[in-house]
Amino acid sequence: MTTDAQGLSAEEILDVVDEHDRVVGQAPRGEIYARRLRHRCTFVQVRDAEGRIFVHRRTARKLIFPSRYDMFVGGVLGAGETYDAAALREAEEELGVRGLPAPVPLFRFLFESEEYGAWWSGVYEVRCSLPVRPQAEEVAWYDFLSEEELEARLPGWEWVPDGLEAWRRLRAWRRDG
Repeated sequence: MTTDAQGLSAEEILDVVDEHDRVVGQAPRGEIYARRLRHRCTFVQVRDAEGRIFVHRRTARKLIFPSRYDMFVGGVLGAGETYDAAALREAEEELGVRGLPAPVPLFRFLFESEEYGAWWSGVYEVRCSLPVRPQAEEVAWYDFLSEEELEARLPGWEWVPDGLEAWRRLRAWRRDG
């Protein structure tokens, strides 16, 4: 079985979706990435008891966007997996916790990039009062930052493009909602 730098199976089967987020087939993760097939992903904004946002730098070994910063945890949905189930699974895995409350779904959007392809993105939020122990394979550095601290770092740090787009849309959604 072929695995990438994080130990994820290139043969793991994911759903392929259309422009309306309807499942139209399935393919191995490696093929989805290589052919830039549209798939599904979750973004979970994690806040601590004081309302600060979990921000982290991805490890250099990550297949996509290595060593970049992100203000969300999350990842791809497995074949047949729901956004809600994936959001909870990914948040608990990346934070290294168990017993997290179910992340609250906020909205979905289609992220499109000429370089990386496109994926439907379910945006969530969750409060985490548990002590976090982020996965060393996923997270090289982390901290909880206030929104002001996060905004101050946006211009100087190299961010994952899909997370930055989710952040922009989340701010607009909160402002307009």
